[in-house]
Amino acid sequence: MAEDPGATPGVRDPARSVRVLLVVGDKPLANTIDLTLRHGRYLRRVTVTVDGAKAAIAEWKPNLLIVDIDTEAGCGIQLIDEARNHGPMGVIALTRRSDLRGKLDAFERGADDYIGIPFVPDDLVVRARAVIRRTHGSAGELVPRLRIGDLEIDVLNRKVVAGEHELHLTSLEQALLYLLAANTGSILTREQILDALWGTDFVIESNVVDRHVRALRAKLQNDWHKPRYIETVPGAGYRFVSVPEVEDREATAPAPGAALVGVGDPAP
Repeated sequence: MAEDPGATPGVRDPARSVRVLLVVGDKPLANTIDLTLRHGRYLRRVTVTVDGAKAAIAEWKPNLLIVDIDTEAGCGIQLIDEARNHGPMGVIALTRRSDLRGKLDAFERGADDYIGIPFVPDDLVVRARAVIRRTHGSAGELVPRLRIGDLEIDVLNRKVVAGEHELHLTSLEQALLYLLAANTGSILTREQILDALWGTDFVIESNVVDRHVRALRAKLQNDWHKPRYIETVPGAGYRFVSVPEVEDREATAPAPGAALVGVGDPAP
């Protein structure tokens, strides 16, 4: 396990000792969850395969497993059994399914909590801390504010400071901002945004994404002609263009074969 390079030799930081393994095959979703988890001072790993997760569980022994049980055509649910075979470990199951059978299966296998996709960021923050506290004894310090470029996101008060301007967001605007910011530099199609924020089964009018992006831009005082945060990519979708000032390198330890995902740093 990679230790925090800034730690004092021989002294363990209780918060940094909380290890969280994220198993999600959908990269935009994985990035969004990873960014959201930066509201806690956790060591994080991300992997996209069941086999990669099994290796990480055995070698890294995470305190919390967050697994999309739909990964690899539903094989992800096997990881709940894997976690239970490796001692005390909190498990949060994620799924896009809404049927009772999926929930029962996850809980009967030993999941501690179950979160439907889509979700709002503050809900994941609270649930992750609650499961870690029950299984690990302490969830460590909450990081209420994250800095992404020159934006400061306050999850407790659901507000954003952009330059000298302070603005309050609805839960949907907050989720949209986390989704876009977590995938800085990548184009997200309207379909990807629809699936992430409303779910695959939700039938809504065709321009709902554009309307919510316009509303968020207005609050951020973002001119679409000269985008500072959210850029329209004609015929493709939207892209968050702000570059983070400092990478959060020490907070994330890569799983074997996994790439680092997500951006964002604790605000001072």
